[in-house]
Amino acid sequence: MKSSVPLLDKITHYIIKRKGKQLRPIFVFLSAKICGDVNEATYRAATLIELLHTATLVHDDVVDDSYQRRGFFSLNALWKNKIAVLVGDFLLSKGLLFSIDNNDFDLLKIVSEAVRQMSEGELLQIEKARKLDIEESVYFEIIRQKTASLIASCLACGACSVGADKETVEKMRSLGETIGLAFQIRDDLFDYEINGSTGKPSGIDIKEKKLTLPIIHVLSKSTAKEKRWLINCIKNDHQKESKVRAIMDYVVEHGGIEYAHSSMHEHKGKALAILDGFPESEAKESLRELITYTIERKK
Repeated sequence: MKSSVPLLDKITHYIIKRKGKQLRPIFVFLSAKICGDVNEATYRAATLIELLHTATLVHDDVVDDSYQRRGFFSLNALWKNKIAVLVGDFLLSKGLLFSIDNNDFDLLKIVSEAVRQMSEGELLQIEKARKLDIEESVYFEIIRQKTASLIASCLACGACSVGADKETVEKMRSLGETIGLAFQIRDDLFDYEINGSTGKPSGIDIKEKKLTLPIIHVLSKSTAKEKRWLINCIKNDHQKESKVRAIMDYVVEHGGIEYAHSSMHEHKGKALAILDGFPESEAKESLRELITYTIERKK
């Protein structure tokens, strides 16, 4: 990550010191171990995934006007949007060059496809947020592209790095996608859970006019009058704490949270069913535990 530009070195050091749970590289290693023996290509796959994931987070913070990431100031909060975008581009290029220099073209193809889908998913969400007309099928398409595609690429890259056949790589990709859907629904539910610092649910998604699964489900079951009230509040009063609280209470009272929990567990079950098709091993058991963690995590 060393650069001849001192500012870039300072920023990359800031990123490294504040790294997250690094779940995605773990997915790479467990997939590789299930399908074969971890090797140098596996380490390169995990590095590529982490570089590209970090680049997308930097860009996401700019797109979302977010000034916090993992409890710390985001890059755009400290160094403004122009520098944050360029740093994201730098990380993206480092990942691409790293793969090209090592002739990891199969890995690069898998991850590049995920980045394409993530970009399309973000744009689809922005388009739908303007109209507030997301149906459940569209919601799942958005989170499949935005979140699940990268986790799918983690498991596909792990299998690919140890020389697994195309059928096995695709099976791992499908497993990762299913895990990713459950992972995102869990993220959606955090919005309705008590925030440790305030003692209240955050309601951030509502404030950003993002329609997540709990609200989408409730909208589909509401009367025309109730739906107009909900849409109007989200569209025009999303910055008013009292309105955000009223929306969240309505969603809870009308089964939105319960429905989302049910959908999350359904996807967990599908993921475990796919995993059952692989031979028993220590790595398989670890991946099974990691799948459970994705829906039981507290942050």
